[in-house]
Amino acid sequence: MTSDRRTRRRVAATVLVMVIIVSAFVVRLVDIQVVRAADLATEAEARRSIPQTLQGLRGDIVDRNGVALADSVYRYDITVSPRFVGDYTLVNRETGERERHSVWDALSAIAEITDTEPLDLLERIEAALEVNPQSDHAYLVRRVPTDVFQQVRDLRIPWVYSERIAARTYPNGQVAGNLVGFLGTDGPQTGLELRLDECLAAVDGSSTFERGADGVRLPGSTVVHQEPVDGGTLHLTIDSDIQWFAQQRLAEQATAVGADWATAMVVRVRDGHIIAAADWPTVDPNDVNATHPDNLGSRIFSWPYEPGSTMKSISIAAMLDAGVTTPGERVTVPARYNTINGWQIRDAWAHDGLKLTTAGILMNSSNVGTSLLGERLTFAQREQYFLDFGFGSPTSVSFLGEESGIVRPAESIDGHGAYMQLFGQSISVTSAQMAQAYQAIANGGVLQPLTLVTGCERDDEVTHLPEDKGTRVISQQAANQTVQILESVVTEGFVGPQLTVPGYRVAAKTGTAEVPVNGVYTSERIVSVAGLAPAENPEFVVIVTLGKPDTMKVAAAAAPPFQQIMTQVLKTFRVAPSTQPPPRLPTTW
Repeated sequence: MTSDRRTRRRVAATVLVMVIIVSAFVVRLVDIQVVRAADLATEAEARRSIPQTLQGLRGDIVDRNGVALADSVYRYDITVSPRFVGDYTLVNRETGERERHSVWDALSAIAEITDTEPLDLLERIEAALEVNPQSDHAYLVRRVPTDVFQQVRDLRIPWVYSERIAARTYPNGQVAGNLVGFLGTDGPQTGLELRLDECLAAVDGSSTFERGADGVRLPGSTVVHQEPVDGGTLHLTIDSDIQWFAQQRLAEQATAVGADWATAMVVRVRDGHIIAAADWPTVDPNDVNATHPDNLGSRIFSWPYEPGSTMKSISIAAMLDAGVTTPGERVTVPARYNTINGWQIRDAWAHDGLKLTTAGILMNSSNVGTSLLGERLTFAQREQYFLDFGFGSPTSVSFLGEESGIVRPAESIDGHGAYMQLFGQSISVTSAQMAQAYQAIANGGVLQPLTLVTGCERDDEVTHLPEDKGTRVISQQAANQTVQILESVVTEGFVGPQLTVPGYRVAAKTGTAEVPVNGVYTSERIVSVAGLAPAENPEFVVIVTLGKPDTMKVAAAAAPPFQQIMTQVLKTFRVAPSTQPPPRLPTTW
């Protein structure tokens, strides 16, 4: 009996213990599968499923011939999961034997491929673990090219991963760097990169991959949730060869005469396409930090200046259009022209009365003669002609930071400034505006909107198409007469021999402008040449400007690069040489 009791007690105790144990397991199971099921599932998925961003490629910027001025390539960040770093075993693919590799072996192999130090790589891992012992991410080497990434990948190190990054490159360096702009760590910073980011920007995609408990990425586990979308291709009117040539000639001449800056622009007459827009100094988008902030953009669009005598071509063209003079009109030009308050306008050279025709006034660049003829136009007429030629407002390019310049309104300008504007003082313009005005004269009086971008191509669709409708600003006759007068500057002017292009008729005008500081003109000068060729059927306009030269402060300083660039343009585009001699307009009487 006693023995039976003891047996029953043991059984009861055993059953009780088992009930307690089972109950504990049931409670734990309920807690895991019911109470905390969602949280635990999320945590497990987070540990197992690793999200990745799939970067799309930013769109290319190409010249008129498809040459890349900016493009994108993939680079790779070599990363590591610090908490899983340790020795590992791999199967030799040739022998089939299992081989043991140490952490140092792995880091030494990576260092040799990436040209780094293994100790530096180890320190990066240790630094991440010091901050967070459970760290899952640290950079070993950043922005390596594809071939380097592939070599690291082939090492098959289980705790080493990679992140694909789209990187921007500028294959031609400084060529058109002033126009293209550049990207910084925060995205596009200037130029077309920023102005047309909506065309160039890519849309990133996303994917996930699964990782085992040992931290090794599971083969075949990658799932793409959204494919990346690459940016569009931005097509420019620029010819990269002409752009390079213009930049080289500017650099040579600006350095030779000690200029602070220089610009050159080439425009195709029939459609206003900008073939070159060169600045010196300029930015290399591949090495932005080496460039002074003043040189990061384009002076052509953003630095207005008083143009000087290149403006006389516009003024005379307006007078011819208004019918207030003719090329052969005989004019007696006095030594000075009186305006208001005892102020006088004089020419750059001392003279008594001169007997010049209207053509002679422009050819000899007479301030007095231009003012004398200009009084036949009202202040309002002069203002309207300047505005019609595109001065006082940005060009259709709408370049980032583009300035409007200043055309002083008729109702507020005084009786001295109104005449100074006729010969390029008391008015400010950009090189782009001046090139546009000469394009209108060369194009028979029809101003075509300047064009830098011909479109953004994405998925067989082209957007951002340019304006192409021209506007007549002066008559065909007035434009042709102005061109003929400008030919005399080359055939008879003292700078003419330096402007001549063998085999072609060239029409041009020089300008030497005083630089005002706080309303007072100084000894500093801005010198320029604006012209077109072939004069009998103009195809291209070229304008060259040098800012504040030291050793040659006259327009002749801008003549050599003008002649060199125009020659190169005519040769590159295979323009037929002139077959007839230029007309000989009377300039004196």
